[in-house]
Amino acid sequence: MLGETSAVKRIFIRGTNWVGDAVISIPAMLEVRRLFPQAHISLLVRPWVRDIYSAVDFVDEVLEYDRDGRHRGWTGLLRLAADIKKRRYDLAILLQNAFEAALIAWLARIPRRIGYARDGRSLLLTDAVAIDPEVRTVHQAYYYLGILSGMGMLDPRPWRSNEFPPGVRIGVRDADRSAAGEILRSHGIRESEVIVGINPGAFYGEAKRWFPDRYAAVADALAGRFNARILLFGAQSDLRAAEEVAASMKQPRVILAGRTTLGQLMGLIRECTLLITNDSGPMHLAAALDVPQLAIFGSTSEVATGPLSRKAVVIKHPVECNPCFLRKCPADFRCMKEISVREVLEAAQKLLEEHGRGQM
Repeated sequence: MLGETSAVKRIFIRGTNWVGDAVISIPAMLEVRRLFPQAHISLLVRPWVRDIYSAVDFVDEVLEYDRDGRHRGWTGLLRLAADIKKRRYDLAILLQNAFEAALIAWLARIPRRIGYARDGRSLLLTDAVAIDPEVRTVHQAYYYLGILSGMGMLDPRPWRSNEFPPGVRIGVRDADRSAAGEILRSHGIRESEVIVGINPGAFYGEAKRWFPDRYAAVADALAGRFNARILLFGAQSDLRAAEEVAASMKQPRVILAGRTTLGQLMGLIRECTLLITNDSGPMHLAAALDVPQLAIFGSTSEVATGPLSRKAVVIKHPVECNPCFLRKCPADFRCMKEISVREVLEAAQKLLEEHGRGQM
């Protein structure tokens, strides 16, 4: 047990490194804020996920861990630890599993250091939490909440309670909302139109990606039926997938993959009437931004990493070999092949009729 929470004045949280994990870990941070309403909470993250927390109220400041610049190598790591030490934190909560996260908190001499007993770092923690095997059968959000449960701050197994569903909500800072509006206007798109975002990529690997020609067929149909404007999203690494979708389309489309910052992408997703996406970071961003979405799952588990949103519909065909969690399918890719254009189109039409701004 942590003891008297009012004695904790300053909290250091080491956040996760990837967009999807960064969003999924938000319920744990919301609980930290609820448990310590008066504490000053700092969040340390890598630069590429910082924008996720640019307009939230559950942390007071976001610190950047720049391993490619100021914090590069051992000298940089020691510099970071020294900077953190000066802030005189009372408590460190390590959502990241890495040994390095515990080492930084230990070097910074934070007196209470809580995290999972993983990666050989238990001796660097004052409170090494064992992983509850049952947490692996529920949504990954509970994995991060399990750190707090293991310390007695929450019910031992909160996923068993219907009164404790994990939820995520983030905002978009004004500058990114303005930039998103400018991007839309530069392509002749009004924010009042039906805007459908297509996210055909996925960082983890091709086994998470539905087929470009099928995305194109769905996008063309929605553009025709709803007069929808089609935006193709993704990171720079997703540009090829976006271009393949665009090449198969007949209707107008705008390729934005690799052409926005994360914050601008968030602003654009926020303006979408609907997002159609693979299991990916943008899927989780749409959930956190309360945007209706269709999430297409193949090799991964919607139970573990599905979108945390009542406006999300998951499309998945259970087959004997999934979830396999492989980056590339070694067989016939049946989990994705069985998901038809008609199935996705019907689900998209239903969501647009329920949440959309346009008519057929």
